[in-house]
Amino acid sequence: MCDEKEKDRERKGQDSGDSSSTDLIRELGMLTSGSSFRSPFQYISIIGCVEGHTVLAQENKTTKYEHLIPELIAVEENPDIRGLLLLLNTVGGDVEAGLALAELVAGISKPTVSLVIGGGHSIGIPLAVSADYSFVAKSATMTLHPIRTSGTLITAEPTFAYMRRTQERVVDFITEHSGASREVIEEKMNCTSNMANDVGTLLFGPEAVEMGLIDEVGTLRQALEKLRQLSEAQESEAGWAENRKNQKNQKNQKNQKNQKNQKETLDSHKEM
Repeated sequence: MCDEKEKDRERKGQDSGDSSSTDLIRELGMLTSGSSFRSPFQYISIIGCVEGHTVLAQENKTTKYEHLIPELIAVEENPDIRGLLLLLNTVGGDVEAGLALAELVAGISKPTVSLVIGGGHSIGIPLAVSADYSFVAKSATMTLHPIRTSGTLITAEPTFAYMRRTQERVVDFITEHSGASREVIEEKMNCTSNMANDVGTLLFGPEAVEMGLIDEVGTLRQALEKLRQLSEAQESEAGWAENRKNQKNQKNQKNQKNQKNQKETLDSHKEM
């Protein structure tokens, strides 16, 4: 009897392993996932459309924000996790869901680094700038545009006032967490000459860095190197806290300097 139970368990384990291998081949075209190694960092990807309170159509690639919230909490709470690498290739999505995730990332006490690959459009921009340090691939693009709405729209002043205030929430967050000034953000957000069929501005990687949205043009290797560099101070709690404070101060000073320069440039253009 015991031998039969043992054989049944072995068969079930083998079937489970075969099923996992079959799923990997079917979904990824690989025999092994390559993710079985242990790492001190958490890697989270945000792809497709950020799905919020409404379930999108099945043909859409989506990232469900309710799935990411526990993962972000785990980064903060799990003592074995020393930092977060956030990978972005998103067309945007639900404004409140995207801002909720961005606020969580910005509130993590451990080092966080973001890398925009492919695209980081719309609400993807607050997500990108929410990290302690941000990278963008040279070939990646980012679109700044006014917020949109779908469904029934009541054309009354309170509706437009609410949309303006919602857009201000997005602009405020980007301004607070990047080196781009409010004036430049709003100018590019409301630009009518950059895209033929839309309002806004399409920024390539180097342009996003030049504007102050993103800290640096870089690759996966550079993003991981930066994350390791930021996490080295975790060896001592006091050293980590001091390093974290210095990192925040340096970023704030850099952002304030960029915003001041942009404001002076805009003012000089207006005088001309």
